Amino acid sequence: MMARNSAQSILDYNRGRDPQMLGRKFELLRADPYAFYRGTCHLFYQNLPRHAVLATAPAVLVCGDLHLENFGVYKGDNRLAYFDLSDFDEATLAPFTLDLLRFIGSIHVAAHLRLSTRQAEGLGELFIDCYRNWILDGKARWLERSTAEGMVRDLLGSVIGRTRLQLLKARTVRTDRGRRLRLNERALPIEKPQRAELQAFIEGFGAAQGEQRFYRLLDAARRVAGKGSLGLERYVLLVEGKGAPRSNYLLDLKRAVPSTLPALRDRHSFRWATEAHRVVTTQRVAQAISPALLHAVTIGGRPFVLKELQPMTDRLDLARWDGRIERLESTIASMGAVTAWAHLRTCYRYGACALEELQRYVAGSRWQRALPALALRCGERSLAQWSAYSKVYDAGLVVPAS
Repeated sequence: MMARNSAQSILDYNRGRDPQMLGRKFELLRADPYAFYRGTCHLFYQNLPRHAVLATAPAVLVCGDLHLENFGVYKGDNRLAYFDLSDFDEATLAPFTLDLLRFIGSIHVAAHLRLSTRQAEGLGELFIDCYRNWILDGKARWLERSTAEGMVRDLLGSVIGRTRLQLLKARTVRTDRGRRLRLNERALPIEKPQRAELQAFIEGFGAAQGEQRFYRLLDAARRVAGKGSLGLERYVLLVEGKGAPRSNYLLDLKRAVPSTLPALRDRHSFRWATEAHRVVTTQRVAQAISPALLHAVTIGGRPFVLKELQPMTDRLDLARWDGRIERLESTIASMGAVTAWAHLRTCYRYGACALEELQRYVAGSRWQRALPALALRCGERSLAQWSAYSKVYDAGLVVPAS
């Protein structure tokens, strides 16, 4: 029964998306339990355990899909490098404990880290301790290379030396017609009507921003990235920027859909103009500094998030802990701090609780005692769902609707 229910829920949730991309997504979900966990956020929230700390804790603007790989290093709109939360597709007003539960659950599911249950539990408790300490400190900060440690410091160092020209050389080719996108499995060709729609949008957007030349479209392709969002409309745009050939810009344009988190019915919830405004506003509030060119836009009545393209390689490769638990511990501590700072920044904003309310609750011990066991249950349930899904997939019964 679980096998059919999990697979059917995945098919139902993804109905209406691009069948070609869904085929890739369903294959990725079969590949390993952590990919399944990342790509099925809706399943996680459909089957939440019933517990007061998940329903009555103070509400902040949560990331919603907080897991080990939802942190990364990027260059902000001030061109400095930051380590922070990196994906806000599921962001919404919700009890802060949901972010922590989802994150700690991801530690238990991350088999590629080769952790024992005791090690995973220890890392979860470390995350909670760091989160609690920084919430009680009450001041939102950010990580710089001089204060970062271990793998986070190394990644910050690699991004500091990265240039936009390097990204252009990797993602584009020079032709007799000028610079064009390099088409491959991550950048697929688009049809003429799609290109015409994108060109009309981006050039109209540029005119509204007073930067028509910057946003002149040179090329566009369908972008294949992520796991949960596969099948949704997503594009990479090559625009004139500050001038060809060295100062062109790459933009990421991604369709925004409703969050899968359970709606708060007994609290004031801010009414967003579009789903893209929910994503972009939360990102701007929660991050220390947001990526460049971040905007909520609409194309043909459909909401999209527009921002400067950031390369996928700037995510932490946690598998490189090399059996030295202290390397993972320093990284988890950094993630706990960054999460706390993000939550602190959202206090008083868009229906979120007051800082003092959050601190009073966090200072208590009930939620700290409850979360580790709840996270273990969620991790075990996700592993069982993946096993059940794999059987249905291997039987050839997970087929995207055409």
